[in-house]
Amino acid sequence: MENIYLPKLAEIKEIIQETEDTKTMRLTINNKSIDFLPGQFGEFSLIGEGESTFGFSSSPLRKEYFEISFRTFGRATSGINGLNEGDKIAFRGPYGNFFDTSRMRGKDLVFIGGGIGMAPVKSVLEYCLDEREKYGKITVLYGARTVSSLMYKNNFNEWKTHKDTEVAITVDPGGETPDWTGKIGLVPNVLEQLPLKGENTIAIVCGPPIMIKFVLKSLEEKMGFKKEDIITTLENRMKCGLGKCGRCNIGSVYVCKEGPVFTAKELERLPNDF
Repeated sequence: MENIYLPKLAEIKEIIQETEDTKTMRLTINNKSIDFLPGQFGEFSLIGEGESTFGFSSSPLRKEYFEISFRTFGRATSGINGLNEGDKIAFRGPYGNFFDTSRMRGKDLVFIGGGIGMAPVKSVLEYCLDEREKYGKITVLYGARTVSSLMYKNNFNEWKTHKDTEVAITVDPGGETPDWTGKIGLVPNVLEQLPLKGENTIAIVCGPPIMIKFVLKSLEEKMGFKKEDIITTLENRMKCGLGKCGRCNIGSVYVCKEGPVFTAKELERLPNDF
């Protein structure tokens, strides 16, 4: 019987410095990717330093590697941040539910991310771009506080090359640089300026909690989206990934077991403490 607590070792094939304090690591196990679905997560650790939860940030259809993106903010992530290409990192997973891409087929899609919260959005976005013919118009809105804190800058142009795909990148007022040519404004405000309607459209949202709160408000009250057509993820609530530690429970719901992906309709049944 497999030990659910025993991690595997993944090799770091490439490290991308996204911002001053965030990195993307491309990993393999036995020189290939693993089987996972967009929206799922893993537990990554370094012996002696601890364990941290990261959602996958790459498309599972890209089999040469899998990606994680993380910000350095504590002991475990500081230890992982010190690793180099060729080093090994311990990994458990994948865990959790996932974005139901079969339900998205034939519909227009809007992907909305803020800061490091773009990581799980990127996974499902690139999954849909890898099967572009199965979906309608795709709109991407990504924002960060400043130009220097934007992640995935090397991916923006690639996203734009796909047919019927619009990409809007924004920074908060005051976060722009003299040569900035993107949008300026908070993500919810920029969202309301885009030519989007809720009819036959699904929205995927992840970012800081305050951003999610106001994006959901804009989508529902001003743009006509149904709650069941707005999907988000609560992955920052998790610790063990197995429903054992109790760190992620919201009332009777364990985010790591029943989530981390929820529709806005499903969030209505949760206590208002997330």
